[in-house]
Amino acid sequence: MQKSYSKEFKESVIKKMMPPNAVSVPQLCKETGVSDVTLCKWRKEYRNRGIAVPGDNSKADDWIAEDKLAVVIETAGFNSAQLSEYCRSRGLYPEQIDQWKTAALLGYQRHAQAEKEKNRYRQEERKQIKHLESELRRKEKALAETAALLVLSKKCEAIWGVSEED
Repeated sequence: MQKSYSKEFKESVIKKMMPPNAVSVPQLCKETGVSDVTLCKWRKEYRNRGIAVPGDNSKADDWIAEDKLAVVIETAGFNSAQLSEYCRSRGLYPEQIDQWKTAALLGYQRHAQAEKEKNRYRQEERKQIKHLESELRRKEKALAETAALLVLSKKCEAIWGVSEED
């Protein structure tokens, strides 16, 4: 039988996982009696909604990329006062969020650059394939012509005999 929890209880437990509290999942299991599987499921649901929920006692710079990106997205439209308030409530520094934003953008730029490089490599491969196919066709034609000449020379030998020059 699956235990049902109220929305308020669920949110209060999730808030305990968030900074500045950042209570670990095993600790919350002991405190609340909620299984670690359930807590991880709740944390995943919040992460999927774009809310940073680290769920451990790690420093903010050690958070997983999804949590850092969630903070960057969540704070994207904040002015400096809102950002300061957000950072105070979560035990963060605005500089950290700026670094995470820069890292995310660099990652995106590297991804775009890698895609461009991959496309260039594909074009070179296509050119090479086209060149090899045309060379193969040319060699197949030459082989067919040589085979035809060999068959004709055999027929000539059969009709007229071996030439005196040999």
